[in-house]
Amino acid sequence: MKRIKSTFFRLSLFSSILLFSFLTSAQEEVQIQPLNGEIEFDGLVNEPVWKASQKLPMTMHFPVYNNPPSEQSEVFMTFDNDYLWIGAILYYDDVENIVSTSKKRDEESENSDAFGILLDSYDDNENALAFFTMPSGTKIDYSISNDGQGEGPGMDSKNYTWNSYWDVKTTISDNAWHVEMRIPFSSLRFQSVNDITKMGLIVNRNISHLNEMDTYPAIDTKYGRSVNTRPSMAQTIIFENIKPHNPVYISPYVLGGTTRSYDLNETGTAYEQTDDPKFTGGLDVKYNVNNNVTLDLTVNTDFAQVEADDEIVNLTRYSLFFPEKRLFFQERSGIFNYELGGPQNLFYSRNIGIAQGEPVTIYGGARVVGRVGKWDIGFLDMNTAEFNGTPAENFAVARLRKQVINENSYIGGMFTSRIGFDGNYNIAYGFDGIFRITDVDYLDIKLAQSQDKSIEAEVLSLDPTFFSIELQRRAEEGFLYEAKYAYWGKNFDPKSGFIFLNNIHEIRAEMGYGWFPGEKSPIFNYSVGTDFNLTKRIADGKIETMQIAPQFIMDLKSGYGMFISYGYNREGLLNDFYLPNDIIVKAGEYNFWGFGSHFNTPRTKKVVVNFGVDGGGFYDGKQFSGNIEAEFNLSASVQLSAFYNYDKVKFQKTNQQFTNNLARLKATYMLNTKLSMSAFVQYNELENIVISNFRLRFNPRDGNDLYLVLNDSRYADKTDLAPKPASYINQTIMLKYTHTFRL
Repeated sequence: MKRIKSTFFRLSLFSSILLFSFLTSAQEEVQIQPLNGEIEFDGLVNEPVWKASQKLPMTMHFPVYNNPPSEQSEVFMTFDNDYLWIGAILYYDDVENIVSTSKKRDEESENSDAFGILLDSYDDNENALAFFTMPSGTKIDYSISNDGQGEGPGMDSKNYTWNSYWDVKTTISDNAWHVEMRIPFSSLRFQSVNDITKMGLIVNRNISHLNEMDTYPAIDTKYGRSVNTRPSMAQTIIFENIKPHNPVYISPYVLGGTTRSYDLNETGTAYEQTDDPKFTGGLDVKYNVNNNVTLDLTVNTDFAQVEADDEIVNLTRYSLFFPEKRLFFQERSGIFNYELGGPQNLFYSRNIGIAQGEPVTIYGGARVVGRVGKWDIGFLDMNTAEFNGTPAENFAVARLRKQVINENSYIGGMFTSRIGFDGNYNIAYGFDGIFRITDVDYLDIKLAQSQDKSIEAEVLSLDPTFFSIELQRRAEEGFLYEAKYAYWGKNFDPKSGFIFLNNIHEIRAEMGYGWFPGEKSPIFNYSVGTDFNLTKRIADGKIETMQIAPQFIMDLKSGYGMFISYGYNREGLLNDFYLPNDIIVKAGEYNFWGFGSHFNTPRTKKVVVNFGVDGGGFYDGKQFSGNIEAEFNLSASVQLSAFYNYDKVKFQKTNQQFTNNLARLKATYMLNTKLSMSAFVQYNELENIVISNFRLRFNPRDGNDLYLVLNDSRYADKTDLAPKPASYINQTIMLKYTHTFRL
């Protein structure tokens, strides 16, 4: 009888999920009419054919959901054989209120007025492509993965490095600014069934002086402040008789430059000069196999134009994560996502072509991404050269995901391999599923293993295994929760991925409640909750780390925001923990209390400030950290930003302490939307180093880029250094030009 009841319960639950999926997936679809006439692409929406096309009504999203917009918008969409056309007339009671503070490609400034669309081109409710602009006519495009979920290092679902081929023009009239976009269908990936193509659409308009966001369709803010970029909230639109265009893009590049370095000789008595001149070239090829699968090939891949990573002070016991910035890895990169918790992932593309913190020659490789039916597919294979003791290697990854049950549920698998030409190998494989139970509740399940030549591990053992189960509510109103259990076996080590440590298991839980006070309140929303995390070592069953942290979050309609947390921490050190200034925290267990806070001013102002203060106990000592970041949007041509971080750690029992000052300065000048220059200077007191980076980019059209890059690193203080170093550690100057041919 118990077995019958259990089976009935499981069937009832499954039936409920299917019924809910059917009810929530029923959505009125909007058919887009083809262009009946001609459009002069001049940035002025005045042709009669615009008025005859599909009009998309806008609704206020923020600060008060479903209110009539404060300013009128007329948004139109149509298409012809080659392009998807979007036109908009964005009215103002007073055009003096138009704010335009950037001309730089891919800089989505909340301080500026903006307009754009998100296209879920496969209508998969998971991924989207964004095309935005500002009154200056700048081009902003990025991809979205994981339904817009994830914030923080390695978890950001927005990928601004992704670039596409499209055009936009803007014009300011006496009562509005106009936008005309034309997006080639060859730049989109989509599927057609019986000549019918379905896509998801979200339209966003940012009105800076009112701190207002209007959207189409109407999107309730109860799902989150950034829900206006979630593909699952998109309106389904229909096109008839879109014909695929499959051009081949061939992009050769040439690069010349030199690097001069000064390194200590083997005896440590003097610095020796090394010059490394470089003149080379390479080739990238992009071929649309069909309208929904893309093949990328690369030969002698180079990333000289990539901006330097931010300097970060690491006060944890774990490795730091740095995001991928290289263009080749960007298109539909979310396909290769297999999260293991936080920034940890089964595949981490920065393992390819970077070793010991230095760039490694990539001989070449291939990449295939796309969607076939309800299957997402991804494949990547690349070969790297030997570097300073690291052997030449082959990296491969394959990914499959299928939509099941409803439009937001998937099952899938991933396989990765890292094979050294010295005979070593490491492979990893995993299966995962994410299931939408209600409109805001999701169940996430993962099971993965790794195998390494140097480690004997049985497939049926837990030693090389990772698994997790997570239940999550994706909303910011009412009861909020997240519950997760995860297990990392002692031999689980995917070397094509990124993980902090293994031989642990973890319980994580978040509970809270959120409120939206309403139209008359100056508060947009606020919430209270508690974050609990417990990680234990499998080997001895003792605590690795534990935290219980009540927290309070509040956002005002004016744009001000705050986060405050105060919690209890317990840390168990299996081994000694080393800090700067030869400070050693001995192995053992530590209990302490600490607080964290973050505050921000409205991002719609010319000066934007973010600052935070953290402090309290730190093992058997004390810790204080403070940081402030300011952005100065001086004009559409000039931007400045500054960041400063101060850390102080003190251990009274041993009379040891250290302080660190870290600063970053960045200046950007944009002559127009095609030519920009940026200078980036970083100072790290602990490393006693100053790093400078200058980039000039000339982008006359999509696919054609000229970069001039200068890098410089030097000691900040040479007073106590012996032998006396040169004026700098190393300097690099590089000139790179890429030209794209379309066949």
